[in-house]
Amino acid sequence: MTIFRSERAAAVVLALAAVAGLVIANSPIGTAVVGVRDAHPDTGVSILDLSLGHWIADGLLALFFFVVAIELRHELTHGELDSPRKALAPAVAATGGVIVPALLFLVLVRDPTELVGWPIPTATDIAFALGVLALLGRGLPRRVRAFLLALAVLDDLIAIAIIAAFFTRELAPIPLLVAVPLIAAFGWISARSTWPAGVRTAVLIVLGVATWVLVFSSGVHATIAGVALGLVFASKPGERLRHALEPWVNGLVLPLFALSASMVVVPEIRDGGLGPLFWGVFIALPAGKLIGISAGGLIARQLVPASERRAALRLPEILVVATLGGVGFTISLLMAELAFRGDETLVASATLAVLAGSLVALVVGGVTTATVARRSRFSS
Repeated sequence: MTIFRSERAAAVVLALAAVAGLVIANSPIGTAVVGVRDAHPDTGVSILDLSLGHWIADGLLALFFFVVAIELRHELTHGELDSPRKALAPAVAATGGVIVPALLFLVLVRDPTELVGWPIPTATDIAFALGVLALLGRGLPRRVRAFLLALAVLDDLIAIAIIAAFFTRELAPIPLLVAVPLIAAFGWISARSTWPAGVRTAVLIVLGVATWVLVFSSGVHATIAGVALGLVFASKPGERLRHALEPWVNGLVLPLFALSASMVVVPEIRDGGLGPLFWGVFIALPAGKLIGISAGGLIARQLVPASERRAALRLPEILVVATLGGVGFTISLLMAELAFRGDETLVASATLAVLAGSLVALVVGGVTTATVARRSRFSS
């Protein structure tokens, strides 16, 4: 699994999983495979009444958010976001990269039943964006990767906030309140280096699972449990755990989610055709991100003191980040599922738009990255 520590390998596997899901769903065995994914076992226990697709999206994906939250904590305490000055530029760019796609979507989509999909084009896929940069960005200054990583982490933080605020249904506060002391205990025990490793690990697993169950029962999307646990995990053991989990998340969790989420039967959208929802996501994802991140990056550059401006990203480098930021993919697919859960036609249309829009951003971002990197190598 160590190969999946490579950002390039992670991006390739994600792409292959998405293509495989689309091909399988539209093959002769597609109906049977999608049926298995969507089947609900009759267990009589509500917490177990989840389809395989829901276990992947609500369960396994919580592990991805757990790893992202550990990385976010590290960036906030020891990394590229450990001071307001360092966080300013990527924060402004990330904000622009959320606001502009959302506004563009709302301009293009007018149907009230589809407006709830505005968060779909606001996300950036860390694995894909960093994978393309690693693959084609040889020769670019290290500040480009640092800026892209900081932007993507902040973008995911915004996406997490959106999921918590807009996709919570029938909130049950008591399970959520019970989860709070468990989360605190999880963070405290993670720092107890004097405890026997086996005992500490077992207790953390029990607390983690219990927290996930309580958050799921509260009506808040269960991935938020992963976020909360990752943010309170002690720094040093957290980095070790992130290092251990990273290849499993990149090589198993994210590809499984991409495979499951991209299982869309294309004919499902024929009745409504490629309507405003499709075009809203398809245009807002690559174009909105390009405009929003570029504008935010240029504004942030002007906010930097003149004496430090030389170290800030130049316009070509901002364009690299802005074009790669349009690859929404994983989180955008999750947003589509959450926004239109229960309406297969709208989920299919939004999913195809995410795949198509991310592909456009991938191509444009790849060409931009290779071009700017080549010029950077020749000028150095």
